[in-house]
Amino acid sequence: MEEEEAAGAAPLPAPALAELLADECYADFFREDFDVKAYTSQSIHQAVIAEQLAKLAQGISQLDKELHLQVVARHEDLLAQATGIESLEGVLQMMQTRIGALQSTVDRIRAKIIDPYNKIVSRTAQLAKLQAACDLLRRIIRILHLSKRLQGQLQGGSREITKAAQSLNELGAGWEPLFF
Repeated sequence: MEEEEAAGAAPLPAPALAELLADECYADFFREDFDVKAYTSQSIHQAVIAEQLAKLAQGISQLDKELHLQVVARHEDLLAQATGIESLEGVLQMMQTRIGALQSTVDRIRAKIIDPYNKIVSRTAQLAKLQAACDLLRRIIRILHLSKRLQGQLQGGSREITKAAQSLNELGAGWEPLFF
């Protein structure tokens, strides 16, 4: 049983094929460094073109027969492989469809996240600028209030001089944080 499986996995060449492989006429074709141009020019110089063409046609015919025999001998395996390939193509097509659907879902989610995120970033920057402007306005209002108070104290004469000095000190301290 194991011998049959081993024979099925690596078939021995048929006698006709073995004969073809052993023929010196075809030996040139099996070499790694086979050169078509060199072979053709050698055949033309030896003037045996018709004989070699007939031999090549016979070899091609033998190869066709052997190929046919191999296909007939393994048609069940070949059909199973073809069915397997069709199944794999179906699975691949389904996976591609699912990947496309997943990609479009990711794009939709990205759009739902990125737009609000960009708005939040923009509004946060606006808020920071508004807070800085409000802080600046509060300081300006305090300075205006202190300067009006200082003017009133200066008009009050010498008895308001200590209060005026204190207001002047507060006014000087109020300018420092305005200019970074």
